[in-house]
Amino acid sequence: MKNQLKIFMFVIILGTLTSALLLGMDLLTRDRIAANAEALLKSSILDANAVSYNFTNIHTIFDEEVDVIESEGLTFYVHKTTGNISYTFAGGGVWGPIEGIITLQSDFVTIVAIRVLQQEETPGLGGVVAEPRYLSQFVGKLMTPELIIAKNPEPNADNEVDSITGATATSNRFSLILNTNYTEHKAVWDRLS
Repeated sequence: MKNQLKIFMFVIILGTLTSALLLGMDLLTRDRIAANAEALLKSSILDANAVSYNFTNIHTIFDEEVDVIESEGLTFYVHKTTGNISYTFAGGGVWGPIEGIITLQSDFVTIVAIRVLQQEETPGLGGVVAEPRYLSQFVGKLMTPELIIAKNPEPNADNEVDSITGATATSNRFSLILNTNYTEHKAVWDRLS
């Protein structure tokens, strides 16, 4: 009985110490994680608009180059020179959320760039959704009437991109995420214009 009590006390003490350590690390790193996420968002927008920066001046360059417009709970990032419009997108992938940022030309139809900031898809299959090589095929494509992920190897229409081989479900979910977010953002943008 004494041995069981000792083991129980050991587990309680160890659990308390590790929990306190994890909470302490969360408190210490929370601000840094938020700052890194903000820098990643800003760098994605600046990269899409071919603006040079480094990580010491990214916030200053971003403020000089980009107007931030908030309306109806949505945020738009408009490049002052090109008029390109960026916004974040999010939705459910096959295994977890897919989040990123898309940049459209000032016509709010033609894709300039897409960057996936977070995804939990299968590495080597659905995880390809975040690779620059896959995302580069979206450049110049049109979001209307809706972006379609094509399964056939035929030449694609202006609003079609190729599916990820072996990850049709991820491709379909990514298309749904982009189209749903686009519809929501387009409605708000049209009211702003």
